Amino acid sequence: MVADSDEIKAIREAIEAQAGTEDIAALPIPASTRAITVRADEQEMFEGLPSHEKDPRKSIHLDEVAVPELGPNEALIAVMASSINFNTVWTSIFEPLPTFAFLKRRGKMSELHARHDLPYHIMGSDAAAVVLRVGPGVTKWKPGDRVLVHCNDVDLQGPEGHNDSMLDAQQGIWGFETNFGGLSDISLVKANQLMPKPEHLSWEEAASGPLVSSTAYRMLVGKNGANMKQGDTVLVWGASGGLGGYAVQYVKNGGGIPVGVVSSEKRAGLVQAMGCERVINRSELPPFWSDEQTQDQRAWRALGKAIRSHTGGEDPDIVYEHPGRSSFGASVFVAKRGGTIVTCASTTGYKHEFDNRYLWMNLKRIIGSHFANYREAWEANRLTRLGMIHPIMSRSFPLEQTGEAAYQVHKNMHEGKIGVRVLAQEAGQGILDKETREKHIDEITLFQRLT
Repeated sequence: MVADSDEIKAIREAIEAQAGTEDIAALPIPASTRAITVRADEQEMFEGLPSHEKDPRKSIHLDEVAVPELGPNEALIAVMASSINFNTVWTSIFEPLPTFAFLKRRGKMSELHARHDLPYHIMGSDAAAVVLRVGPGVTKWKPGDRVLVHCNDVDLQGPEGHNDSMLDAQQGIWGFETNFGGLSDISLVKANQLMPKPEHLSWEEAASGPLVSSTAYRMLVGKNGANMKQGDTVLVWGASGGLGGYAVQYVKNGGGIPVGVVSSEKRAGLVQAMGCERVINRSELPPFWSDEQTQDQRAWRALGKAIRSHTGGEDPDIVYEHPGRSSFGASVFVAKRGGTIVTCASTTGYKHEFDNRYLWMNLKRIIGSHFANYREAWEANRLTRLGMIHPIMSRSFPLEQTGEAAYQVHKNMHEGKIGVRVLAQEAGQGILDKETREKHIDEITLFQRLT
């Protein structure tokens, strides 16, 4: 086990005492820090095994690593909490390819980027944190600021990304395609990844949101996604999961009609408790695939019938699609004539198969979506700070048990999101705005109470 250094203890104590800018800036930065890593010399450890037999608990390590050098327009942050995303699982089982390929490519971009090309990868694409230091050129943030981190890592030195930074040729996902992610006591981020922390949430509640909430916002709300309008019927796959749980909230807030798809009665009850009245239990439908090569269109029709039974006979205007291979053919089929399928992630497989007749002849659209730009992430976070969007964290683990947390996500044993407490030693720390919290306590703690 890697023990806290005296410097880390001093940082934690200063944050807990709500120390100001000068006191935080005066704290020494240790030469090394605890971090959750995977190692380059183990990237073939699961070779030949099917995905479901790969165990993150075997590949994830708690190591002591060097604190990275701070560069221009960057910040060193003390991470109080992070969370588990599917990209954390993918990194830990080296799928669809080891993330060290991303780090090598990034390391070739410049001398400063070469810091990322290491024999270990620090994972984590979410963080609730406190700023410790800022590099040259940072004007908006200062030591002591309590922040969230969104995971769009982009330099914006080319023209492609200046209307939408997600189109930048060198855009990457922090903690997945870059090193120095959020599962570390001290992490390195760009200043344009920082957002103000919602102070009515604990560290781990706040950290559970940025990646999935921002992704759902872009997919559904903004001009870069489905551009949902009032009254739109939206089919939400995995409505009790991380992406789905936020999607249900955005649909309801925007005046849409969510139809949630879940895999069990327990999950149906959880989604209904969120206020999603129309829920389909997928386990009650025939399987969409009759074998590995063949999809069953009768099952697609059964899904369409189930949807229309909840909507007065209407097909969905928008299908919020992230499972991928297992559901994509059905998603294209059930969308309304002229409707939209907006897709990301592909957690059940990247090779999608669908009958193009139902897309082409019915004038449907497929929109690919990937995380969110800074403005979209900021707007999603603003809604959380206003108490209009709520965390869907079901539980949290200490940093030492990150392997178990990733295993549970890999095996779909969880609901909502799983948080990871990094420097926060106990659950429930970091709450400053108790008045706002009290107004929304039932929604904030829903997943913690019912799972």
